[in-house]
Amino acid sequence: MEKNPHKGHRQRVKNRVVKEGIDSFEDHQILELLLFYCIPMKDTNELAHQLMNEFGSLTGVFDADPKDLCAKAGVTENTGILLSLIPALARRYNQGKFSEKEVLNSTSKAGDYAIALFTGRLNEVFYVICLDSQNKVNHATLLHEGTINEAPVYPRMIVETALRHQATSIILAHNHPGGSLEPSQADVDVTRKIKLATEAISITVADHIIVAGESYYSFAENRML
Repeated sequence: MEKNPHKGHRQRVKNRVVKEGIDSFEDHQILELLLFYCIPMKDTNELAHQLMNEFGSLTGVFDADPKDLCAKAGVTENTGILLSLIPALARRYNQGKFSEKEVLNSTSKAGDYAIALFTGRLNEVFYVICLDSQNKVNHATLLHEGTINEAPVYPRMIVETALRHQATSIILAHNHPGGSLEPSQADVDVTRKIKLATEAISITVADHIIVAGESYYSFAENRML
């Protein structure tokens, strides 16, 4: 009787994860493993390759809209939602590394904190990080989520946010999904407007940080404030 070469495959993969972790896995193998947990009775290796071919990369799969995953790869709604949750879960995980009262008393700490806020975000978004007199984070507020290349920011909203969270100073933070860290003229102009508005109520703009991927640009570090 011919043996089934696929018998026990899932358990072998799981044993490998427990023993080695996933650093040595190919991207399609990571996707195959993840699919184990939402597709109980199917060859997920073949589906993983199909998804990778359709969306270009593991990142492309995770960034895809659940409806596109269902329509283009024929996966169920449950599978589409699970895959699309990965970037948001990664962001929540990264933010969880910081305490609610994280002390942002250096540019590097503020930059790392800002990077965690933008993990997995495809659109440009704008945060206001409110600090107390000891440079501890009172609250990080998502002020606006814009299109892929535009996040209008209103100084009055920032003043209201800073007052609501009893900030002594604030750090502005937004991302450039396109990958460039260079501040635009609009970034410079809106920073100036916000600084003028907050100075009128004795709240300092400590920094404005632009995030692109795992890198950041600090206005304070580059003497742009």
